[in-house]
Amino acid sequence: MTTVNLQNKDVASVTADAVVLAVASTDDGPRLLADLPRALRWLPAALSSLGVSGAADEVVKVASAGGASADVLVLTGVGRVDGDRPAPEALRRAAGAAARSCAGLPVLALGLPAADLDDAVAAVEGALLGAYAYSTYKQRTSAAQKAPVGEVVLLTASPRDKELRAGVERARVVADAVAATRDLVNAPPVDLYPESFADIAVAAGKEHGLKVKVLDDVALAKGGYGGLTGVGKGSTRGPRLVSVTWSPRGAAAKVALVGKGITFDSGGLSIKPAASMETMKCDMGGAAAVLQTVVAAARLKLPVEVTGWLCLAENMPSGGAMRPSDVITTYGGRTVEVLNTDAEGRLVLADGIVAACEAQPDLLLDVATLTGAQMVALGSRVSAVMADDLQVGQRVVAAAERSGEQFWPMPLPEELRASMDSPVADIANMGERFGGMLVAGLFLREFVGRTGGEGSPRIPWAHLDIAGPAFNEGKPWGYTGKGGTGVAVRTLLQVLEDAGKR
Repeated sequence: MTTVNLQNKDVASVTADAVVLAVASTDDGPRLLADLPRALRWLPAALSSLGVSGAADEVVKVASAGGASADVLVLTGVGRVDGDRPAPEALRRAAGAAARSCAGLPVLALGLPAADLDDAVAAVEGALLGAYAYSTYKQRTSAAQKAPVGEVVLLTASPRDKELRAGVERARVVADAVAATRDLVNAPPVDLYPESFADIAVAAGKEHGLKVKVLDDVALAKGGYGGLTGVGKGSTRGPRLVSVTWSPRGAAAKVALVGKGITFDSGGLSIKPAASMETMKCDMGGAAAVLQTVVAAARLKLPVEVTGWLCLAENMPSGGAMRPSDVITTYGGRTVEVLNTDAEGRLVLADGIVAACEAQPDLLLDVATLTGAQMVALGSRVSAVMADDLQVGQRVVAAAERSGEQFWPMPLPEELRASMDSPVADIANMGERFGGMLVAGLFLREFVGRTGGEGSPRIPWAHLDIAGPAFNEGKPWGYTGKGGTGVAVRTLLQVLEDAGKR
């Protein structure tokens, strides 16, 4: 695990294997954003000849040529900036890219510009997020994979500042939560399945003082959780519903987080093409993010009661699997006609949402790798937010912006609801093909409870579709490597922190 150290030293005197410096891209060429000692003042004029442009994600390593105690200077691009100050997210990504490129080094010093506390903390957080590797299953090839940077040194004039140290500690907790989420998403489904996932949640509860309750397949069937039971019955490994609660005294708010946890999605009898299954171990990314957000809330002792609901199932084809045209009864009594068994995430979430609403939370968020339509609309880096109350959606988007994640508000057009009308059940799990992401959001809204009796407002709710951003199939960028990204953890945690201040 990468450690963090704060030192009041400059880029020349710090003892480290490499020092990271920021370079901005301008119309006049690359510009170094650093105060340099005399021995390094040759560097700005040499940037162009060294092939440095300052573009985002660019990392160039050069020898310090005796101008610093560190042998290597790591020039990391922050892209275009307004004035001399990069945005916190630009610093976060630049530090992450530098840390990724420096895997194998024991000590990496950050000489990045930090105009205030937010900038300094963002740099540390980015470096910690970039210092990640998944090597659990590396055996004969383990030597070829370099270990993440061992220690990150933040160069600061105020290493004893209490607010800075608190911010750095928060960055550590956030990075740990994201890394743990990535580990879960990257785990192969042969080893991560509903029961083993539930065991991980139980262990986390014991470690961090959380209340954990697990309903197994027998209890789910007896309790009428038809969504989880229906999806899970095609597998030899039964479904689970897990609740994980952090409940401090005097909590300022009560929040429920519901995560889709399909540990492997074959599509069921509506089977996916073989190539589309290769990354379907990531279909539990929502549940992983929810679990680790609750753990982070406990570690940070947030003054908010938060319960994470992990809706865990494996969607497999078999003689016992759910069939297209089956009708299931979800928890709470609503019937659903299953037109496509590959639209299973919304079925398990339906059970979880109804269960979560029984506690009357002040806010309910569900998180899911739910639709391919999300990727068509927003690509692989931007997640979607849907809410029938615009203010709730705006809260999530604002929290995402401050945390450095990309979420975009999407509508819930009422005219699409009729496309899910069923002749044999209360609702169908499929509707209009065009706008499929929005149809899924409208389906989930049907299961959100009311704040009071019939006709009262719905519990404040938003649906987060992270289908594309949860798993990076492309090249690494910023602090994000290949595979699981841990997306939504930072946004959810920021929402919880905001709720504690309302």
